[in-house]
Amino acid sequence: MDVYLPIANLSVNGLIIVCLGALTGVLSGMFGVGGGFLTTPLMIFYGIPPTVAAASAASQVTGASVSGVFAHTRRGGVDYQMGSVMVAGGIFGTGLGALLFNLLEQLGQIDTVINILYVVLLGSIGGLMARESIQAIRAERTGVPIAPRKRRHHPMVASLPMRWRFYRSGLYISPLAPLLLGISTGILTMLMGIGGGFILVPAMLYILGMSANVVVGTSLFQILFVTMATTMMHALTTHAVDIVLASLLLFGSVTGAQVGAQFAQKASPVKLRLILAVIVLLVAARMALGLGYRPDEIYTVAPL
Repeated sequence: MDVYLPIANLSVNGLIIVCLGALTGVLSGMFGVGGGFLTTPLMIFYGIPPTVAAASAASQVTGASVSGVFAHTRRGGVDYQMGSVMVAGGIFGTGLGALLFNLLEQLGQIDTVINILYVVLLGSIGGLMARESIQAIRAERTGVPIAPRKRRHHPMVASLPMRWRFYRSGLYISPLAPLLLGISTGILTMLMGIGGGFILVPAMLYILGMSANVVVGTSLFQILFVTMATTMMHALTTHAVDIVLASLLLFGSVTGAQVGAQFAQKASPVKLRLILAVIVLLVAARMALGLGYRPDEIYTVAPL
């Protein structure tokens, strides 16, 4: 089933794109992550240009975040005050990211930068997740529990001026901290097409010190609006959003998320987290290999 992607300017097997979306949907349902950080690398491996892959993946993350926000809203798991500050920072960050995206595109380095960012971020996050998962598995086997971390914000956050009370999160901190966090996430979303949840959630827990029961919902709230802004920014400035590609991915991911959620109920959370860490590290290694590997034929001519 060949499908022509007008923005990517190539024909692909539509069933394979749907399956890629379904795979990331399964991972999303199993591990509670947005899946955007795997969607873009998988599309790049398949041959989609990195710029189109990153821009189109952001629109897929938008659609996948809507149902999650509604679910957490019903149980009171969203801090709208904190989320609004991060959304404001995220939208500003998408503007900065758009300028940086266009600059790198003019220099001819955008594809390389996207690949390097994925290698660094996925390698770092995957390594941390693997270490924590191995420690948790050892604690289960030995019967010696891991000492719980104290919920407190980073000392640099405590030193910022102009404090506000965020009642839902149980915090009294400066709004500059979540604003800067939102700006950083917005820039990464614009450049990489990720929702940012796999970076945002640990930062909200260990840097801002937010209450765990509102972290996921508030993260999804921020991701929803920032990826909407990112998609619009890409459509207006870089013109890299391929609506056909995004639609196929979204169709697959919605279906796959239901399968992943059912599987997650039967599996061990600690082992699932270790599996996710291995997947993330494998993707990072594959992208690192692509950066340094020199093909036998640098230029090829394929028949139309």
